[in-house]
This record gives sequence, C-alpha cells and structure tokens, in this order.
Amino acid sequence: MTRTRTRTYAWLVAVILAAGLAACSSQPAPAPAASAPPAPAVDKDQLAVFAPLPASVPAESGAASADIVTLGRMLYYEPRLSKSQTISCNSCHDLAKYGVDNQPTSDGHKGQMGDRNSPTVFNAAAHFTQFWDGRAADVEAQAKGPVLNPVEMAMPSEARVVAVLKSMPEYVELFGKAFPNDKQPVTYDNMAKAIGAFERNLMTPARWDRLLDGDASALTPEEKVGLKTFLDTGCQACHNGALLGGTSYQRLGAAKVYPDLTDPGRFKVTKVESDKGTFKVPSLRNIEKTGPYYHDGKVASLDKAVRDMAEYQLGKKLTDEQAAQIIAFLKVLTGKIDPEYTKAPVLPKSTAATPKPDIS
Repeated sequence: MTRTRTRTYAWLVAVILAAGLAACSSQPAPAPAASAPPAPAVDKDQLAVFAPLPASVPAESGAASADIVTLGRMLYYEPRLSKSQTISCNSCHDLAKYGVDNQPTSDGHKGQMGDRNSPTVFNAAAHFTQFWDGRAADVEAQAKGPVLNPVEMAMPSEARVVAVLKSMPEYVELFGKAFPNDKQPVTYDNMAKAIGAFERNLMTPARWDRLLDGDASALTPEEKVGLKTFLDTGCQACHNGALLGGTSYQRLGAAKVYPDLTDPGRFKVTKVESDKGTFKVPSLRNIEKTGPYYHDGKVASLDKAVRDMAEYQLGKKLTDEQAAQIIAFLKVLTGKIDPEYTKAPVLPKSTAATPKPDIS
C-alpha cells in the first residue's frame, strides 16, 4: 500500500469513528430503572383471621412417644399393608412431593383409579376433619380407610393386616415398645394410631409464619401486594386460620353454578340435601406444589384454580395482574419439609410366615 493510500485510509477511519461517536452522544441517556412500587402496609386487623402454624398437632390423649412415631413412620412407608404389597400411604401421599402424587386421582389396586384427588398429608392433622367429604374425624381414623378400600390398598380384612404385621418379629417388637400397656399390641387400631402419630408432626412452617409472628420484612413488596389483592378479593372468607383453609365446608359454586359438578360431595356421607356439592375447604399451605386442584383434580394450573375460585365462589373476575399477584402471595405459603423426619426407613424383611402378595 502506498503512503498516499495509507493516509487516505486513516482519514476515512477517523471520519467513521467521529460519526459514530457523534451518533452515540446524540442518543438520550437511558432512563433510570423504575423503582418497585412501595409495599402496602400490612393491616394487622385483617391478619387476625390467620394464625401461625403449630409445630405439631398432638392427639387429645397427648403427645405420642418416640417409639410410636418411629413405628408410624415405618407403617406409612409399608407396602405390605396393601393386598398387592406394592402400595403404601406414601404412594399417594408422597412425602418427597409435598405429600401428594401430582395426579388428578391416584392409582390403586390393579391400576384402579380413585374418584377424588389425593390431598396432601402435610399439615393434615390440623384440619377439622379428614377427606374431601369429612367422613373421618382425624388422621387416625383416616389411616384406616385406604387400607381396606377395594379400589385403593384393597386388604380384605383387618385380620389380614394384623397377620402380615405379626409375621415379622421386628414389627411385633416395635408394637410392643410403642404400646407397652396393651396385652395385644399388634392391632389394626394401633396401626392407625401409629401412622396418625407420625402424621401429626408433618408440619411445614413457611415465611408466612414469620409475618404472623411480627416480622414485617418476611414478605417482599411484591408478595405484600399479592396479600392485599388476596384480602381485597375476599379469599380469606374461606381460607383462614393456621392452614388458610381446612376449617369448614363450602358448596362448590357458591356464587355461580360450577360446570360439570357430578360429585355429590358431603351428601355422600350425610344424605342431607343441602350438602350436595359441598366439600371441605382445602388448605392453601404448599398450594403451588400440590396440584392438580379441586376434589377431582381436573384443574391443572394454579392460575386457573385461583381465577375459578374468584369467579365461582366470590362472583369476581380477576385480571391477569390480579391473578399473578395472588399467586405471588400463595407461593409464600410453601413451607419447609424436614428431610430427616420424612426420610424413608429400612423396613423389616418378610418371613416364611408373611402372606404372599395377592394381585387378584
């Protein structure tokens, strides 16, 4: 390249750079990032309808011994309490999945499907009744139902359950430690008592509880906006107390007829006409983790569940922004699971006397 061409090239580069710098300097300076809207003040009077989650829910007879809880944990994970010896309590109420199986309805004996969604077992002991229709008074009574239900675990009788447990010396010893004052410790009732004792400590405290305990910084500004929208919408009318639910029955479609409601709900138990289509109000604790939603599990997304509840229960149509705000708040209710307490135990080995699996 000649000296003249070199000078010409350098001059062109200088012109281009100058033009670029001028163009950049002519652009307006970027606007400062918009600050988040100030968080609304939390109304303590409105929070009075809620309560912090208890650390446990002891039975009326008092807190269970460590031996009963240890036995209950084993029985919760015990598949030999089912006819096929493949289904345990944990199959439908998976403690690694916030106490559910994330299916609309659960697989039972020989692949049969239940007719209602399996609710979470976490915090369940604090509910005022058990099952969607309230047919069991407490977690001990609830534990008896699925084992003998022909669609679920399908054991033919209480005697068969007891025979399975008595066939393993380790279980006989564990029942003896758990119920030392009983002449016959291995019973169906004691099985349910032990499972219930384990479940009574399956609690999931969350950041929400810190707010209720007085820590105003527990929620972000966005979550406080969501809380305000939740309250302004009126959700707390049913979702209140320590569980934000689990304390009452409500008719599905109280404000607007709910489509395709064929389940009789609590009427199936009471035969009272006014109970048709009525169900126990579910807890909102861990709700982001426990879908699909409603008694039949037909609502897959939390967004739709929130919108439907506002429409059919309160007669309100939520905007996209309002639904998102409420969901932001609901996520604050996701609690902490104690991995040591819920860890799957080593179960006793079957013996020659243990009844064989029956897939019939």
